[in-house]
Amino acid sequence: MGVVNLARVDERLIHGQVMLTLSQRNGVNSIFVVDDVVAKDKFMKDLYKSAGSRTGQKTIVMTEEKCEFYWDEFKFKEYSCILITKTVTGIYNLVKHGVPIKDLNIGGIAKKGDDDILVTKSVYLNKADALKLKELNEEYGVENIYFQATPSASSTSLADVLKQFGL
Repeated sequence: MGVVNLARVDERLIHGQVMLTLSQRNGVNSIFVVDDVVAKDKFMKDLYKSAGSRTGQKTIVMTEEKCEFYWDEFKFKEYSCILITKTVTGIYNLVKHGVPIKDLNIGGIAKKGDDDILVTKSVYLNKADALKLKELNEEYGVENIYFQATPSASSTSLADVLKQFGL
């Protein structure tokens, strides 16, 4: 059975030194990029697979539905992966579906709406996404949720971010 070694939300998906450093974690042998738009665009899919291969890890790009199927049918085989989505909702849906995640890193989310607030140097969140993260932590066993743009940056805890929303 496979395992999600680390889940990450970053709208840039795979980028430079961050993914290289994260992919050197113990036991990681693959990167799963889960994004419906990228997975359905051959050029973008090939681009991300190429970027991921520079880390030395097998990179698989798939839709959210395909990821759920791959978990249900194969339990991610023998992959120990970093699972990346662009949005909190993407990770939320996968975990609610049954994909087990213990560690979740929120790396970079740009402002999209008037309700979004800057919660860390590189992350904007709205209250709905903050509530999803709280639910993942309290009800779905995602034990360690933290905000950290790069591995060398300081991290911010979920509790500190939730305080900004009065939660």
